[in-house]
Amino acid sequence: MHIERDVSLKPFNTLALEARASALVAVRNDDELAQALAWARGQDMPVVPLGQGSNVVLAGDIEALVVIQQERGISIVDEDDSSVRLRVCAGENWHQLVCWALAQGYHGLENLALIPGTVGAAPIQNIGAYGVELDRFVVAVHALTIAEGEPVTLARAACEFAYRDSIFKHQLKDILVITAVDFRLSKQPVADTSYPALANYLSEHALEQTPQAIFDAVVALRSSRLPDPATTPNAGSFFKNPIIAYERSAYLGTRFPGIPRYPQADGRAKLAAAWMIDHCGWKGVSRAGVGVHPAHALVLVNQGSDSGAVLLALAGDIQKSVAETFGYVLEIEPRVYGAD
Repeated sequence: MHIERDVSLKPFNTLALEARASALVAVRNDDELAQALAWARGQDMPVVPLGQGSNVVLAGDIEALVVIQQERGISIVDEDDSSVRLRVCAGENWHQLVCWALAQGYHGLENLALIPGTVGAAPIQNIGAYGVELDRFVVAVHALTIAEGEPVTLARAACEFAYRDSIFKHQLKDILVITAVDFRLSKQPVADTSYPALANYLSEHALEQTPQAIFDAVVALRSSRLPDPATTPNAGSFFKNPIIAYERSAYLGTRFPGIPRYPQADGRAKLAAAWMIDHCGWKGVSRAGVGVHPAHALVLVNQGSDSGAVLLALAGDIQKSVAETFGYVLEIEPRVYGAD
């Protein structure tokens, strides 16, 4: 384990924003992580875990020890004829896990293909796409406490999963470093085609509703709509879709014909933030080296700026515009570091 001082974080975030960390360490196992946490305690330094930096905005320098988790590994905890429980190390790449599971005949994750990031980061955000959210597969989340370096395990219910949300963004924020996640996957083919765009793609291309077809369709849809962070720096969806009272959504439907409204299981309705941003005229707008992607208004891109503050200023103007038009302030989805 080697701890570096005063390190540029530009290579460690998919928005390619410039910021510096007081210290940085890459850990390969739980023992090295425990050592790094002990070092940070000795320096009276906060700890910031970082996966692949695909869901963060670096708005300034980080006065902390940034921990890059590199531990890899997938093991079978238990299985029966119908399902398998996997334990996946936090440093595993999420999309590679989806590919591996599909190849093994372990099903359910196909709708979540091509989401950037690591397995350790996935529960924090409760990642979701095309009608499926991560929490339906999670059995447990394993972690070390930052304050003591002690191992803890949270069962699924204790994670308090919600839409793009979890306990790791609230009560346990800056308290734990996730080390592994247990998933329960089906050995029988499953196909969730509840998301209209996915169902339409399968129908238009005359594809059967198989796990492989769903995986291929999701990869094709995401590739056509979302820019690759390797070529166009971005953090994916920048704002959450608002979930509001159904009656209020119906009222907005009369004021703004065509606004997408998706009924939720709890009786509320989800609005399409991308449609709202586009309606306000922001799609394709560029300024000061940042902008809104021309193919998807929910994605903010870095077009050459080093400043997270500039990106957040654009996001703030979008929030203000949407709030003035629709009466709702869009919530930023990525976690912001380094802001005052």
